[in-house]
Amino acid sequence: MGVMELYSTIAETIYSYTGLSPVAFFTILSLMVGIYYMVCGMFVSPEVEAAAAARRSVQPEPEIPPEPVEIGEVTIEELRAYDGSDPKKPLLMAIKGNIFDVSRSRIFYGPGGPYALFAGRESSRALALMSFDQNDLTGNLEGLSASELEVLQDWEEKFMEKYVKVGHLVSERTRTDTNQKNEKLEALQEPRTEIDNQVENLGTKGNERDTLDQ
Repeated sequence: MGVMELYSTIAETIYSYTGLSPVAFFTILSLMVGIYYMVCGMFVSPEVEAAAAARRSVQPEPEIPPEPVEIGEVTIEELRAYDGSDPKKPLLMAIKGNIFDVSRSRIFYGPGGPYALFAGRESSRALALMSFDQNDLTGNLEGLSASELEVLQDWEEKFMEKYVKVGHLVSERTRTDTNQKNEKLEALQEPRTEIDNQVENLGTKGNERDTLDQ
């Protein structure tokens, strides 16, 4: 059955039951539906209307990320703990060894975001190449062209303008060397403290002797 035949059949059926043309029938039907919804709206109970108004007026408060906190020296392994999987920790990302707090853009860098791959990682090479390859999530810039390094520089400048730098990456060896130096300094300071105490005791005894002589 063609479209015209189907239309003719519908028109004949409408006319036989209502005595109206299809245009008049559907016009009247539309008016009836509109009047029905208008009348229903006039008799909505106050409770239902109040509940609907309350739902419209209640808006979720925007989540305000905490102020960035300085974390100092961090290794690559330690940085991975700040990938957004723990909502109590800030969302961090490193570029050229500098660590930025990107918590304010969690919708982009947090779990499920389009750039979540970069969170908790050193992403310099990936940004320079505009790559989402896991193998490019590194600070190794060897083999990059001048134009790719320029792209990375643009990224770094944008991050410095928008986000707060909270630390920088160090190697595990550097961390170990720093701890050893601190331990040596503390060891050198302890004998000095004992000498100062001995000098102070001698001075006290001298004052006591002077007092007795008087």
